Amino acid sequence: MIRSIVFTTTLLLFTRLPAAETPNIIVIMADDLGYGDLSCYGARAVKTPNLDRLAAEGLRFTSGYCSASTCTPTRFSLLTGTYAFRQKGTGVAPPNGPALIKPGTETLASLLKRAGYTTAVIGKWHLGLGDPKPDWNGDLKPGPLEIGFDHCLLLPTTNDRVPQVYVEDHRVRNLKADDPLWVGDKAPSTDHPTGITHRSTLRMDWTHGHNQTIHNGIGRIGFYTGGQSARFRDEDLADVWTQEASRWISQHRTHPFFLFFASHDIHVPRMPHERFQGSTTLGYRGDAIVEFDWSVGEIMKALSQNNLQQKTLIVICSDNGPVLDDGYVDGAVEKLGDHRPAGPFSGGKYSVLEGGTRTPFIVNWPGRIQPGVSDEVVCTIDLAASFASLTGVPLPEGACLDSQNVMPALLGLPGARGRDHLLQQDNHGTNLGLRMGEWKLVRMKHRGSSKAVISAQRRNEKTSVHQLYHLTNDPAEEKDLSSKNPERVQAMISQMESILSQPRTRP
Repeated sequence: MIRSIVFTTTLLLFTRLPAAETPNIIVIMADDLGYGDLSCYGARAVKTPNLDRLAAEGLRFTSGYCSASTCTPTRFSLLTGTYAFRQKGTGVAPPNGPALIKPGTETLASLLKRAGYTTAVIGKWHLGLGDPKPDWNGDLKPGPLEIGFDHCLLLPTTNDRVPQVYVEDHRVRNLKADDPLWVGDKAPSTDHPTGITHRSTLRMDWTHGHNQTIHNGIGRIGFYTGGQSARFRDEDLADVWTQEASRWISQHRTHPFFLFFASHDIHVPRMPHERFQGSTTLGYRGDAIVEFDWSVGEIMKALSQNNLQQKTLIVICSDNGPVLDDGYVDGAVEKLGDHRPAGPFSGGKYSVLEGGTRTPFIVNWPGRIQPGVSDEVVCTIDLAASFASLTGVPLPEGACLDSQNVMPALLGLPGARGRDHLLQQDNHGTNLGLRMGEWKLVRMKHRGSSKAVISAQRRNEKTSVHQLYHLTNDPAEEKDLSSKNPERVQAMISQMESILSQPRTRP
């Protein structure tokens, strides 16, 4: 790979990373947003002016990654700095799943708290609550507040899974004692309405799964009853979280803060607010992208109103790549047109091909990061070590086992290098990808619906467990070069096995 950073101006404001700085830090994570879903990454069917502005005034990465192709493992790795495959149970968390990050675990939030930051997470959590399961009518401990966050306002799982309530700090918001909340994996009674028994009443039909408890006219995964006063309307999620983020920013404007804003857009069920519905030709999926861009704009507005733009470092990322039909009939497939959610890449959510983990990745810090485009390899798993370096917090020996300090690359410093290798995993770490420079090794133990595998099957070709792709010449990973490069394949297999067998990759 040609390692270069293309700048719109010729000089950086500084040439070395100071020993310690404490800018406000905001990590904004989209949900299921693909590399090709933003206009600054080439989309034409949808306009994202606020994100485009952050990209134009900051550093837009063309090799920015999340560590997994589903949400829970990526979020686990973002916060812990450790590959999710190292801990059992980090696949997509169920509605009653326990807290996956245990108290005492060093996290991105706890590191920054030690640097003097006030910390908050607002948005989708999906990392479990409680031990051994959530106490929905009591204190939801352990949770974010036990691993470094001072405040949280959460969707506890993900919105296609029950329950549809907010968790504020340790309690379900607006829950009344005389209407307790019950959550389970089996129907509470034979007459409990579901997406199967009451399908004709749904305002958004399902294609697979997502047909158990009905909320807001939409079927979900799992069952729940009660908590009527605590339940939210899908259309209001972005508004509530964005308002809370703006309020919290204003409240903490005089002190360094870290905000993890975890949007639910553009995950299913896609039900953006009415004012965004019909704003694109792509159906609710495109409309949800516009809603996400609005949320980003409102957070930027809150920074401006509090004179914090120059003092704030913003990271834009996604938890995995795009998916169209993820269980609901919402027009995403039928209205796609020539829009390419994954851009030039194959695969998407659930896949270890590039479309599954290579996503939009933008870093903005006015006055400190010069506008430009970088092809350095950076990953969400690296934010822990990078921000620890920025703020001068030492990393404990047994913490953040796979997080690399790529802060110089995130800032676009001259000659700064990103990662020299990156492991990509699917939900449970069965299928893996290993990128090393221009080359990518794919271990496909479970045959999914990846474009490359399907293409080979249609040509009646055999597909091996390991495939090798040259990303520079073949970004779509369509030409398996493993048979022509056996020595490289073996070397990369050895590297992959070393990563899997060793307890850490952080130096």
